[in-house]
Amino acid sequence: MLTVTDLHQAYGGSHILRGLSCELKAGEVTTLLGRNGVGKTTLLKSLMGLVKTKSGCIRFDGRDITQLAPHERVKAGIGYVPQGREIFPRLTVEENLLMGLATRPGGTRIPERIFEMFPVLRQMLHRRGGDLSGGQQQQLAIGRALAMGPRLLILDEPTEGIQPSIIKDIERAIRLLAQTGEMAILLVEQYYDFAEALADQYLLMERGEFIMRGRGETMPRDGVREALAV
Repeated sequence: MLTVTDLHQAYGGSHILRGLSCELKAGEVTTLLGRNGVGKTTLLKSLMGLVKTKSGCIRFDGRDITQLAPHERVKAGIGYVPQGREIFPRLTVEENLLMGLATRPGGTRIPERIFEMFPVLRQMLHRRGGDLSGGQQQQLAIGRALAMGPRLLILDEPTEGIQPSIIKDIERAIRLLAQTGEMAILLVEQYYDFAEALADQYLLMERGEFIMRGRGETMPRDGVREALAV
């Protein structure tokens, strides 16, 4: 679904991403781990076209999207849930979800499966986004990204500042989405247990490079938790 080849990124004189290459497959969750400041969010912004790629190639569903604008990548089928959620606080839950349909034909309805995964969104459909709890806002942000029917879903630290009960709801939703086989999922996460529980594949980043990678079931044996703690 997504192939990244020899990706480099720099801000001014700082070389942030150093020759990253990876493949993401439909029906799988790829977890990207690493401490703060190693380049995880920069990689996501590069994938979304929010920062210009210095060199390398990004292919999505067989198409070179390296030079596409962000809105063109969304239209191609990439959904992005940024760190911090970034919902529209003054819009209602329904209006936020409708914003996710911007690339779809007029009159497209909000997919029912969003409410099946996150029933609280139906209950609070007419409440303003800013009045929701942090966990409910995270569910809304994921629902907004799902509204357009993405073939790649990118999640940047969805458990950050979220209560444990809602973390379980989000974990269950991600697992269900992967099991449909409709999309590839890229999950950036610092909460190791959450990442290990969901990972089909993992990537561990340090100083702008992938220093470890493998299958999710090998994470304990590979010493990923210990590597994160160093």
